[in-house]
Amino acid sequence: MSMATLVDIPFDKRHTCWFCGEPSNLSFEYPAQPPTPHPSLTVPACKECLQLARKHRLTSIWDCRMAVKDDLLRLYAKHLAIGINWTPEELAESEFSCKILSGFRENAWMMYEIARDRVNAPGWPLSLDGVLLDDHGYTAGFSFDGLDFRSVNAAINHYGNSLSLDKDLLAKLLGLLGRERFGHAVRLCRMHIGVSQEMKRRLLQDIAEELASD
Repeated sequence: MSMATLVDIPFDKRHTCWFCGEPSNLSFEYPAQPPTPHPSLTVPACKECLQLARKHRLTSIWDCRMAVKDDLLRLYAKHLAIGINWTPEELAESEFSCKILSGFRENAWMMYEIARDRVNAPGWPLSLDGVLLDDHGYTAGFSFDGLDFRSVNAAINHYGNSLSLDKDLLAKLLGLLGRERFGHAVRLCRMHIGVSQEMKRRLLQDIAEELASD
């Protein structure tokens, strides 16, 4: 039986994805680890955000949410570019004649607005049984080694690319260790560059067992 309590949902947010604001009939369970700054919980999610969130548990539900937003930005970059390259008036006045391009003219701005609103959706403050959860500054970005990042996920991508680290391993280590030990997680990844998946699995298992015994 799941111990992840469903968060309180405002009346006007019923059946709404907490990540992107789209209609939803699914939910995402976030199981808390020792360093997680909140209890295990469940939030409403649409199908796409549910799939994305499962890939980015990271160190808190707020870090997970920022990673989902980063993925939406990447997945819908072309839709969002419509708002950069066009205005509604320019689209309406464009002289697209063929069937495909005329369809673009009619639907492009709507595609842009949907993508924009999903990326910008603020969600709502999380509470459990009427008790507001303190985000502990997790929504204010992340700083490490003198660099400021939009999110922990952005820091993972930066150091993964810069140091040729396994980003998935780094994310899983942070899920166990917490964002405060980001430097230690990076060092562990550097020590395990090029090792087998079995060795990575054993590393994660050893750390989980060590934390459980503390």
